[in-house]
Amino acid sequence: MSWPSLPARAGYLALKNGRRRNALSLAVLRDLRDQLHAYNTSPLDGRLRFLPPFKPEILSQLETAAKDLRSDTNKEYGWLLHSTEWLEHRQGLPKVIVLRSEGSVFSSGHDLGELRTLSHDEVKETFALCAEVMSLIRRSPAPVIGVIQGLATAAGAQLAFTTDLPVACASTQLRLPGASIGLPCTSPSTAVSRRLGHAFTYKMLALAEPVRADQLPGGAVEVVADDAALEDRVAEMVGQLAEKTAGQSQALGKWGYWTQVSLTGRESGGDGYEDAVAWTGRLMALHARSDDAREGIDAFFEKRVPEWKT
Repeated sequence: MSWPSLPARAGYLALKNGRRRNALSLAVLRDLRDQLHAYNTSPLDGRLRFLPPFKPEILSQLETAAKDLRSDTNKEYGWLLHSTEWLEHRQGLPKVIVLRSEGSVFSSGHDLGELRTLSHDEVKETFALCAEVMSLIRRSPAPVIGVIQGLATAAGAQLAFTTDLPVACASTQLRLPGASIGLPCTSPSTAVSRRLGHAFTYKMLALAEPVRADQLPGGAVEVVADDAALEDRVAEMVGQLAEKTAGQSQALGKWGYWTQVSLTGRESGGDGYEDAVAWTGRLMALHARSDDAREGIDAFFEKRVPEWKT
């Protein structure tokens, strides 16, 4: 793969199927899962360390883990709270992951030629594995930058929109084409709708028409002018995340953000804002105790560059 070299504490998540338009075959999906596992396997105990499920009630367990270092909850979640444990469990692992492929197509989605030959159980496995890969990206402690260098269609669009920080050239096209072959892209639309909103996504789902990146609702994808600008912007983003921010803080912040989104006011009424602001206040109080938060605050008042622990 002929991509720019990355700084320390950054790594590529490579989609390696250029001969078949980077289709998400069973083999490719397994490879993506293996890469994500490798980037999130603790060198201390060999266990996978992904972010907890995005469930608000887990905050209570984190609060317990912060108070009692001997508790079972600290054994489970202490790496997300204490810098010493983070450094033990994430030693040598990236602070930022960059998802890339090569060629004029970022990903053409599922390999339809392969799907035609699979049994029903194998087709179910394919879609289940795809969902697992998407979930692992969402729950990666290291933010995932999606470099969308070419057409992203069907599950390829799902993959693009699942990354934390997708970036694309203005002319890059994204599409949910399934309706044109009688198989609407209902699974890919899960990620797309959460980025673009329901009305815009349903139009993509129903009409199966390509949409340029610069025609997407504002902010869904960072849009740059051309390939050179794409490489420059990716380098800036990688440098910011790998060298100028604390890894543990990024991870806890990512978990907190996607968890508070689920607080919609279903039980207490309204739009969920009151519930969300109270819940995130608890999380920030917990987060403020971390070594990196204390270092960042001290550096702010001392007018110096912080020296992050993680």
